[in-house]
Amino acid sequence: MRRNELRTVCAAIGVFIWLGGLYATIHGLLYDTTPEFRYGMMALALGIVMFVSALNPLAQRKSKTRDEGG
Repeated sequence: MRRNELRTVCAAIGVFIWLGGLYATIHGLLYDTTPEFRYGMMALALGIVMFVSALNPLAQRKSKTRDEGG
């Protein structure tokens, strides 16, 4: 069960990174600041990848079979 809690925490962190990246991207577009837009897009992509990889259903299925066997 601890693996599921760790995945949930990682997914929550990914969502917060995604939200920060979304804010930076929109702020960079509105005020025409290229570096902020670029870093916002990188944070946006990183947050999405982190969220999806943390809540990947295939990884959960493999970990359940591993946890039940031990």
